[in-house]
Amino acid sequence: MKKAFFKFLAKVNKLVLPSYTKQRLDLSKATKLQMAIFGWKLFVTKNAIN
Repeated sequence: MKKAFFKFLAKVNKLVLPSYTKQRLDLSKATKLQMAIFGWKLFVTKNAIN
């Protein structure tokens, strides 16, 4: 059930949140909000895979 929830959340994130890798964002110059979004997407993706 946990994995299914994170897979659903990953799909929602893909639709709603911006993709910083496609925008070629330099993480050393990212704002705190951009870093938080990037971290959240990473966390959700990691849990959806495992």
